Amino acid sequence: MFGHAVVKRSVTLNGHRTSISLEEPFWLHLHDIATSQNRSVNNLISEIDESRGETGLSSALRLYVLHKLT
Repeated sequence: MFGHAVVKRSVTLNGHRTSISLEEPFWLHLHDIATSQNRSVNNLISEIDESRGETGLSSALRLYVLHKLT
């Protein structure tokens, strides 16, 4: 993942807009995962957000993608 720019995107979680910063490959994988599940990226991120506990959202998203890739 070295050399990939961090991209900040806005999403709506529980009716509130928030910004998430992730490297572009993580955004691409989140999009692919959401598409394969016939859902939006926002919906997927909301589900991950609800189950992440004390882990930061960006970290939880990265871990989710890595789990799906292995």
